[in-house]
Amino acid sequence: MSGTVHLETPEPGIARVVLDQPARLNAIGQAMWDRLGAILAELDREDSLRCVILTGAGERAFSVGADITEFEAIRSTVEKAKAYAKRTHAALDALRALRHPVVAAIEGLCVGGGLELAANADLRVCGAGSRFGIPIKKLGLVVAYGELAPLVRLVGKSNALRILLEGDLLGAEEALRIGLVNRVVPDGTVMAEAMATARRIAEGAPLVARWHKKFVNRLMDPRPLSPEEEAESYLCFGTEDFAEGTRAFLEKRPPVFKGR
Repeated sequence: MSGTVHLETPEPGIARVVLDQPARLNAIGQAMWDRLGAILAELDREDSLRCVILTGAGERAFSVGADITEFEAIRSTVEKAKAYAKRTHAALDALRALRHPVVAAIEGLCVGGGLELAANADLRVCGAGSRFGIPIKKLGLVVAYGELAPLVRLVGKSNALRILLEGDLLGAEEALRIGLVNRVVPDGTVMAEAMATARRIAEGAPLVARWHKKFVNRLMDPRPLSPEEEAESYLCFGTEDFAEGTRAFLEKRPPVFKGR
């Protein structure tokens, strides 16, 4: 039985995207990559959304990455690999471009393409027993530029090369030390912590969260900011949410943001 990716709404304003093939440690087949990209495109259009949680089914793995059993059919030549990459990169690009904040909830193994997915999230919460790596040196594979860039930005050149060249798996505390994850919690509590994180995000003004995500990602690009980009950082002062936030502060009450 092949895996799938499904969408859940555990609470208003919070979506959960689940890689669902637990019997195979949530290995991601080509159809799953396509489904993931479609779900993310759907979520990007949802104005009422405040936060997305990305996770894997079961407790053994977030994901071990690409489904190697498919390689002979879809990735065994240069041309096949290029076609395969076009589809997988579409999903990774959709995750990176998603305007809503994304929290990766990681239990167990997070390796290969699973780690590439997690690196494209905005925040990462993992269990104490989680392990991370890209041990594809044993397969004779390389990580393409588009897949590698988010990891390098996240952990830096030296740590990225250690992950790729040594090919060993890092424990949760080491992942925290090098900035691969934001928070380590006891095993079995990852989803609870991810939900708590999503709620904290959802309490804020959604336009502000989207702008901050956009601005931080833009600052990773060394090109100078354009006048239009500089001006965008002042648009918040013309929003209903800014007026509501300042009123609520002065009236000593929780704000009710509408994303306008």
